[in-house]
Amino acid sequence: MDIDIAGRLRQLRERHQLSQRGLAKRAQVSNATISLVESGRLNPSIGNLKRILDGIPISVAEFFAMELATERPQAFFRAAELIEIGRDDISYRQVAAHLADKALQILHERFAPGADTGKIPLRHKSEEGGVVIKGRIELTVGDQVRVLETGDAYYFDSTLPHRFRNIGETECELISACSPPSF
Repeated sequence: MDIDIAGRLRQLRERHQLSQRGLAKRAQVSNATISLVESGRLNPSIGNLKRILDGIPISVAEFFAMELATERPQAFFRAAELIEIGRDDISYRQVAAHLADKALQILHERFAPGADTGKIPLRHKSEEGGVVIKGRIELTVGDQVRVLETGDAYYFDSTLPHRFRNIGETECELISACSPPSF
C-alpha cells in the first residue's frame, strides 16, 4: 500500500497553521527540506521524517494512520495490507494503519545489506523489542553494541539513543514491536 507522504505532510502542516518555514524552524531542518518533501521530490528517511514530525508534534505512527481509520476494527491482515513506512534500503511494514488509540506497534522490518538507520541515533518515548528472523544486524543501544543473528532478540527503552545497521552480505529481517507506538 503506497502512502502519499508529501500530501500528508502538507495537510498536517496546514491543519496546524504552520508555514513551511515555521515547521522547518520548529523541526530544526532547512526550509528546502520541507519544500522538497511536500513536493514529492525528496523521500525522507524515517529519522528525518520523525525529526520533521517532532516539530508539529506527532508520532510517525500517527502520521501514517491519519485518515486511514476503518469503522470496524480489523483483526487480520494479509501481507499486501501491511503499511509500508520505510524507504529504499530499509522496509518497515506496519501491522494496522490506525494506531492513534493503540498501545502497540508491530513492524516487519527488512534491511538491505549495508542499510543503516542513520548516523544520528533514533530516540522516542517507547519500549522496543524484536527478534531477528533472518540475517545479521548490528544494534547500538546507548554505549552498548551487539551483532544479533537469526533467532537472537532485543528489548530496550527507546529513549536511549539507538541505531540498526545491517553488517551482513544478505538481507536482514526482523519482527519488532514498540509500546506505545511512537516510531
